[in-house]
Amino acid sequence: MNPVEQIKDEVAKKDKSKFLTFLVFLIISTILWSLIKLTKEYTTQTTFTVSYSNIPVNKWVSTPEQQVKLSFVANGFATLRHNLLGSHRRVIVIPLDEVSFHHEGGNTYSYGSQYVADRVASRLDITSSNVTMNDDKQYFNMEDLQMKALPVHVPLNIVTQRQYLVYGAPMVTPSTITVYGPKNVLDTMTAVYTHELSATNASEAVEQDLAIDFYDGSIRAEEKTVHVVVDVVQYTEIDIQVPVKLPNTMNVRFFPETMNVKCMVPIKDYASLNSNAFLVYADTAQLRQLKPLLDIHLVSTPPFVQVLKTEPEQVEYLIVN
Repeated sequence: MNPVEQIKDEVAKKDKSKFLTFLVFLIISTILWSLIKLTKEYTTQTTFTVSYSNIPVNKWVSTPEQQVKLSFVANGFATLRHNLLGSHRRVIVIPLDEVSFHHEGGNTYSYGSQYVADRVASRLDITSSNVTMNDDKQYFNMEDLQMKALPVHVPLNIVTQRQYLVYGAPMVTPSTITVYGPKNVLDTMTAVYTHELSATNASEAVEQDLAIDFYDGSIRAEEKTVHVVVDVVQYTEIDIQVPVKLPNTMNVRFFPETMNVKCMVPIKDYASLNSNAFLVYADTAQLRQLKPLLDIHLVSTPPFVQVLKTEPEQVEYLIVN
């Protein structure tokens, strides 16, 4: 390398070193300046959205969201944290079971603005004394809901072991609950439903606490769950001969005289079961028309019996004078 090039290279190295030194001092100065600025206190005017939770079960808030104006004094860190929150995230939830609200008349209620100030301060990590509300009170509208007592129905999806079946209806506690909601919703309801009760390979009683379906919050109740017991028992298959009858006093003989009912019966009820627990009627309309064969129908069975098959479907007959 010739002397001229060597001198140029040394000058370039010195210029680069000076630039890097300047850049380091600039960064340090910027950080120190930012820290000084962020430790200072600032007053900020802002707006928060207030919504409500834990509303009394027999009421609904007809002003579910409100805008409240306030100001707060905080250091630059807290102010920056607030400014980074989009307006859709500046939401304060007021649980009404923790607030002393007062009836102002009609459907209007109020509570002290300090409740809002405390929650804003907690959100910004500052003291509540540094939050100033524009109003001393916050007002909202809350109206009474209609009430209706409804039975509880439980959807079942129970798969049992072989020779086992569900016995009877689910036992639900409480079996009826009082629900609250808008009149137009309650007028369409005849029952309240729980979540589905599911079980597989069941061979004994299934017992669960099930949550109530509140129709996406359009209805409410004091009870949130019910206790459900579904009895599962062992069954056996039997054939039973049930006499064919007429629903009147006509003297008629049938051929054959009985319907064979193949059914599943709980073992615990087997000994007490007899043909008198069933009822088979012949078609009287066909009898009046003097048709040669009459249809016969199984019209009544014990509630715990599962009918598998009946035969015959028709019988011959003889009118006896």
